[in-house]
Amino acid sequence: MKKFIFITGGVLSSLGKGVASASIGSILENMGYKITFLKLDPYLNIDPGTMNPYQHGEVYVTEDGAETDLDLGHYERFTNTVLSKYNNTTSGKLYYSLLEKERRGAYLGATVQVIPHFTNEIIKSIERASSNADITLVEIGGTVGDIESLPFLEAIRQMGLELGKENALFIHLTYVPYIQAAGELKTKPSQHSVKELRAIGIQPDILICRADRPLPKAIKRKLAMFTNVEEDAVISAPDVDVIYRIPLYFHREKIDQIIAKHLNLEYREPDLKHWQKIVNKLQKLKEEVDIAIVGKYVELKDAYKSIIEAFTHAQIPTDTKVNLHWINADELTEENIQEKLKGFDGILVPGGFGKRGVEGKILTAKYARENNVPYFGICLGMQVAVIEFARNVAGLKDAHSTEFNQETPYPVIDLMPDQKNVDKKGGTMRLGAYKCTIKEGTKAYNIYGEKEIYERHRHRYELNPEYRQILEEKGLIVSGVYKGKNLAEIIELPEDKHQWFVACQFHPEFKSKPFKPHPLFVEFVKASLKNKKSKEEAN
Repeated sequence: MKKFIFITGGVLSSLGKGVASASIGSILENMGYKITFLKLDPYLNIDPGTMNPYQHGEVYVTEDGAETDLDLGHYERFTNTVLSKYNNTTSGKLYYSLLEKERRGAYLGATVQVIPHFTNEIIKSIERASSNADITLVEIGGTVGDIESLPFLEAIRQMGLELGKENALFIHLTYVPYIQAAGELKTKPSQHSVKELRAIGIQPDILICRADRPLPKAIKRKLAMFTNVEEDAVISAPDVDVIYRIPLYFHREKIDQIIAKHLNLEYREPDLKHWQKIVNKLQKLKEEVDIAIVGKYVELKDAYKSIIEAFTHAQIPTDTKVNLHWINADELTEENIQEKLKGFDGILVPGGFGKRGVEGKILTAKYARENNVPYFGICLGMQVAVIEFARNVAGLKDAHSTEFNQETPYPVIDLMPDQKNVDKKGGTMRLGAYKCTIKEGTKAYNIYGEKEIYERHRHRYELNPEYRQILEEKGLIVSGVYKGKNLAEIIELPEDKHQWFVACQFHPEFKSKPFKPHPLFVEFVKASLKNKKSKEEAN
């Protein structure tokens, strides 16, 4: 019989339900169980693909090209699961499916309602996601008490009743604030959150308590008493220096034993040695580099969540602490760029949409090229590098992308023919994994060590093939190509012209894991460290 773990959140958002779910999944996977995840988001968008990063954070792309919630990034980074479009669904997607059925006449004679029709759609999506797993972890987005999440809570309540206690486990993640003036941890918000959940008909079996410090035994006892949860099942989840410590912390709190006992699973001691090694390594890094990230959503770091984590992973094999410095592309001008970017050991320009900040990113690529600073461009970061090279090296004055200037005389970045008649914004970009063939003898080939790779995409515009020849004649190397449509995937500058200048049209950050850091990030950090040491020797 399949087992289900339902994870809800209370008191306030951004407590770390995704990381908690991923950590529990990692422990269960290391106990030998086949796991999968499902994130249920109550908003009415079909997916987060058209949402502003300031509202939603990063859009995480799966291998099959689904635009999903950033929590799926945590699930994949913490475990060996490869997720798909079935591992994230929203109210919008489910209502869309429901209303299509209604129009086709699937409910003839019935009044279509939230209960049972919409809740049945939710249950079907949970069953579909669980098809190949022993244990499915289902995370409900939002906070208990939100109107929009009520149908999801009702659906999991029904499932819990039908599956029985041995097959369904409810975990509630809540917040225990420390009030400085009183010098006390306060349990009341958690009590009220559980009360709200119980009013819906769900009694949590495990309470995970987020706080800025470990919970004393007396607080655990009090929470157990007033939430009707066993004391052993009140799990302390304090703030940690690195999120990859959380599986170790949960194991120490015996969450694996509690889950095994409740779900009647055979208990196997999880092998978490790799997590211990990762945490130990991250605490004892010998070197240090300063890397600038020049972006347009820098006020909200969640917009670049996978990039931040990919840099954390790259610290492990390079033995180098990476200090990230966030630079707003909007604020860069010809006059201040020298002052804003001087002193950094490496520069990364990430993806983005819309015209704002583009000229600042183009100036950044120029600064990195002319000053021989290691440059790493991702998606739009590759496109601005191409535009800059076209303008200032290939002599194509006013070269641009048609995304930002329809009248440019040299559209070096352009929509491909199959994108030109697309009128819908949602889910119509080049999305998911595509094969990239790498040219031997290039920096990209040395980095990957293989000729064919698969990387994930999320973009609409490409390097215009009509301009490839002139750019290559002037010294730009197109080192990776998607042969299916002859599209440039990786560009670089030759080593005799620049120490490390690599940019890719795909998003390598989506495939980086702590136990398998992405080679592009690893080599970029190495190049930045080498640059730092060269500068120190020169001085």
